[in-house]
Amino acid sequence: MSRRRAPRPAGDAFRAARALAAPQTGLAALQAVWASALGERLAAAAHPVSERDGTVTVECVDGVWAQELDLMQATLLERLRDELGERAPEALRFRVQKDHS
Repeated sequence: MSRRRAPRPAGDAFRAARALAAPQTGLAALQAVWASALGERLAAAAHPVSERDGTVTVECVDGVWAQELDLMQATLLERLRDELGERAPEALRFRVQKDHS
């Protein structure tokens, strides 16, 4: 007669699987921490869409947000460095989100 094992928590297995499945790019790392680093309000108004040579392009819902976030760039970069360390971008470039209709 074999003894049945008790169920083990699945959290560690899910975290490991998610880490293996996630793209291993700087942009993907940035997108993963964007909302927690900047806050839900800012994350709802803007999101990173591309990266080139250390500069991340961020699409904003309108020109007012693009201008406001550009003025906040030093603070935003500091928050991202706190989250990402060496993987943080060197600069952010803000543009108005293209209409997809």
